[in-house]
Amino acid sequence: MTNTREERGTPDIDLSRAVWRKSTRSGGNGSCVEVAELGTLVAVRDSKDPEGPKLQFTPGNWHTFLRSVKAGIYEL
Repeated sequence: MTNTREERGTPDIDLSRAVWRKSTRSGGNGSCVEVAELGTLVAVRDSKDPEGPKLQFTPGNWHTFLRSVKAGIYEL
């Protein structure tokens, strides 16, 4: 039996050795994300819930998202 992720084509990735980093722009308000760059994958998690769900992006999609945020495309 496969899990739901595998059925959608996104296999579970072992993140046990990931090196997570917080943004240098993180304030002390607890609204932080942590990022781990893993070569062919960029993983993102909530710093308050490190065992919780993680988002996974290709490096290209992650960098496109970052450029969009820096350009002010999203209301954050």
